[in-house]
Amino acid sequence: MIIDITEVQTINSFSGSEFLKEVYELIWLFVPIFILILGIIIGVLVIVWLEREISAGIQQRIGPEYAGPLGILQALADGTKLLFKEDLLPSRGDSRLFSAGPAIAVISILLSYLVIPFGYRLVLADLSIGVFLWIAISSIAPIGLLMSGYGSNNKYSFSGGLRAAAQSISYEIPLTLCVLAISLLSNSSSTVDIVEAQSKYGFWGWNLWRQPIGFIVFLISSLAECERLPFDLPEAEEELVAGYQTEYSGIKYGLFYVASYLNLLVSSLFVTVLYLGGWNFSLPYIFLPELFGINKIGGIFGMTIGIFITLAKAYLFLFISIATRWTLPRMRMDQLLNLGWKFLLPISLGNLLLTTSFQLVSL
Repeated sequence: MIIDITEVQTINSFSGSEFLKEVYELIWLFVPIFILILGIIIGVLVIVWLEREISAGIQQRIGPEYAGPLGILQALADGTKLLFKEDLLPSRGDSRLFSAGPAIAVISILLSYLVIPFGYRLVLADLSIGVFLWIAISSIAPIGLLMSGYGSNNKYSFSGGLRAAAQSISYEIPLTLCVLAISLLSNSSSTVDIVEAQSKYGFWGWNLWRQPIGFIVFLISSLAECERLPFDLPEAEEELVAGYQTEYSGIKYGLFYVASYLNLLVSSLFVTVLYLGGWNFSLPYIFLPELFGINKIGGIFGMTIGIFITLAKAYLFLFISIATRWTLPRMRMDQLLNLGWKFLLPISLGNLLLTTSFQLVSL
């Protein structure tokens, strides 16, 4: 049997091009993920800088000013310092739980970014159960905190871990009921569909106006889920030294701070998506394209505008949470649980009942 040399070369070149094509597709699969992670890291650095500057302004003092222009690299300097510090393990603690706790907390929050739309068709995974996937994944983070507290073999750490678990359970239920009311209004649990449902009526179509009670409950529950003042009971310095972080040092200690700010950013983005119209920006009777004299926004410019609008709305919520930190005193544990179970839960249930009744009447 005689095989022509040209045929062999053709087969080899074809198989080579197929292999290169597969490699190219594999690389492009990871490019959006790396871009998202890079954006999240930059976002966290900006949040840390903003919190320090706003806190300094509220307290009438000078904030960070030496590390980089206007002190914007201060968070990077702190992270580098923690990276080179010694990683200590408690001698009588459970080292596996101690090491796994911070990783679980960070990874579970990072996975929540999969379903957040930053612009039109600019989402990693447009799932039909997007918002409920976020709630399911975010409920894993307190398990990591509880593991950290238990693995530390320290009464302060364990108390902090128990508080984190109790607080998460108490405020997840009102949060979920508010999200369920939004899903009923939008006839979908996809984050993209929820944003598009709000865009039909412009500024007055935002769920902020259609669900004002749900918005307030969601705002309070989000602050509690992020363990921000006045809900920072799991790491109350005056009572528990540093709560579940007490025995940690080095990079693991830094991971808890990263998880805290990641959670704050993801909560801000979900407030934007669920209540503030996502990437759509429309003043009453004035739409953005008409404002700039553009008939149709598309391509890179439209994508950039969408990302900018989403982040601007998210950072507005961040400003509220940072200002709240220096405005309200910390609650007691019994007050925190009473607020969740006896106040927010009945209100969110009533809000869901009203929304369901409205939807049934309008059929």
